Amino acid sequence: MKSSFWKSGHTPTLLSSFLYFDLSFMVWVMLGPLAVQIATDLQLTPAEKGLMVATPVLAGALLRIVMGVLVDQIKPKMAGLIGQVIVIGSLLTAWLHGLQTFQHALMLGLGLGFAGAAFAVALPLASRWYPPEHQGTALGIAGAGNSGTVFAALFAPSLAVAYGWNNVFGLVLIPLAIAMFVYIVFAKDAPDAPPAKSLSQYLMILKDKDAWWFMFFYSVTFGGFVGLASSLTIYFNDLYALGPVVAGYCTAACVFAGSLVRPLGGWLADRVGGIRTLLTMYILAAVLLVIMSFGQPTYQSALMVIIPTMAILGMGNGAVFQLVPQRFRKEIGVMTGLVGMAGGVGGFYLASSLGFIKQATGNYQVGILIFAGLAALAVLGLTGVKTRWRTTWGAATTAKV
Repeated sequence: MKSSFWKSGHTPTLLSSFLYFDLSFMVWVMLGPLAVQIATDLQLTPAEKGLMVATPVLAGALLRIVMGVLVDQIKPKMAGLIGQVIVIGSLLTAWLHGLQTFQHALMLGLGLGFAGAAFAVALPLASRWYPPEHQGTALGIAGAGNSGTVFAALFAPSLAVAYGWNNVFGLVLIPLAIAMFVYIVFAKDAPDAPPAKSLSQYLMILKDKDAWWFMFFYSVTFGGFVGLASSLTIYFNDLYALGPVVAGYCTAACVFAGSLVRPLGGWLADRVGGIRTLLTMYILAAVLLVIMSFGQPTYQSALMVIIPTMAILGMGNGAVFQLVPQRFRKEIGVMTGLVGMAGGVGGFYLASSLGFIKQATGNYQVGILIFAGLAALAVLGLTGVKTRWRTTWGAATTAKV
């Protein structure tokens, strides 16, 4: 990387933002890897398991808008500090008092939603320090924090076996406290902040039908990624009778694939065109989800289907955000919040619906097939708007798509 990048912004803020984002995403989805043990002790139904792991996803989606407004009003560093205090307080309460009921688990999920909303804080906190020519690199480093989902799947089930799942809430406070200390000491708000966006600006952009298309497209790619990330430990446990630890390792492998290749999706979109890349991703995702819906005979063969599915969805995330700035150059801040929220809503739908459908039908097939149908609908939608995009805002940038 050119040395000019490291001289052009504020490296301590960039790295602090990454650490804050990484650990926030780790705890955002941690109820998923712990779901098998929690569900056993609380005697949860499949529908309750699905809703429990989906609640932080939905809360994080909606709170991204709230945190985005706070970033504008009180600056990113303070907004992030408030979010971290709420997350730490929620986990501390759960650790000291325990989760005795399904309702307690849902309340913790709401608190963990503030961790999922870190997306709306970490990215502007870091990117505002960097000039336009280095925005991609800065956002790539700060945004790499979504890899934290891997750590939850890798370590939470093993720690739960060794120390009890309730004590995992206490153990995770250690890295969170360290990250908050680093954040307080090293993160700084950029001196030049853009003017605050009003609620009317969010409402105004919703009048543009392209905004809804992008929200739908991201609800399929990121929604599929985070919905499966939250549900796969339960999936592997139910279908293949894997213990929580092995199911967690399988989940980590799938999540790692989706996290690793997100930048590749953006790179491919730059090379061959965002629309062409997205069309390919949605077609492949629909096909793989249909195959996944029929179930595989062993968990090893299931991994051979689910890992590429997660990778395709991860690349789709990068491709969507390659197109968004082309269409909404002046409204990119507002659109980032709205599109991010829609992605979380998609994840909530997938994770919760899998649980409800498992309880109603005895398997996951219908739920996965419905999401495959959404991917197919995205293909149709993207095909439908492609011609209009080519002849309007995309005329100069979509020549190769």
